[in-house]
Amino acid sequence: MQATVKWVGEAAFEGTAASGHTVRMDGPPEFGGQDSGVRPMEMLLLGLGGCTAFDVVHILRRGRHPVTDCTVHVEAERAASDPKVFTRIHMHYRVSGDGLRDAPVRRAVELSAEKYCSASIMLAQVAELTHDYEVVTD
Repeated sequence: MQATVKWVGEAAFEGTAASGHTVRMDGPPEFGGQDSGVRPMEMLLLGLGGCTAFDVVHILRRGRHPVTDCTVHVEAERAASDPKVFTRIHMHYRVSGDGLRDAPVRRAVELSAEKYCSASIMLAQVAELTHDYEVVTD
């Protein structure tokens, strides 16, 4: 994997992934930013949420479970002093589907957390990661 991050002025940066997709990052005004993009540490949380949501949907679809929606709310706490690493991260999954059962969702969430989501497994080395879920039947 490769990515390139280029400074585009003040506290703004443009990140380009090897896939060609681009994302803007920027700092808050108190640090010279214009608030025109997500913060870099927010990008880590977005990556974590995307990685695990992908896993959960993929596992459920592969098992032919009727998943129609999946949202992961990620909430994190950071250390008070520099480096302000994540110390605690909680993920709440809201998974929907017509007739979707609890057991397959629980298994998909656990498999993502323990086996497949490289972002979860990597961040669990430095922060306490927890999760819960809810199943919404359409």
